[in-house]
Amino acid sequence: MEIKSVELLAPVHKKQLLTYLRLADKRLGLLINFHVALIKDGITRIVNGLEDDDHAKSPSRKEG
Repeated sequence: MEIKSVELLAPVHKKQLLTYLRLADKRLGLLINFHVALIKDGITRIVNGLEDDDHAKSPSRKEG
């Protein structure tokens, strides 16, 4: 669990938590930002082992 109190979470915050998860050999982490009106809006789940959307490839489809 990584706790922040910043106006906006930057990509570096997510990568920092992902690094902690990898080093601790854990699968799931929570990034919690307390600088929001509703706490549910400040909670981000980070999963170790999932591909980034930018790098994910769509499955190839065979035709015929």
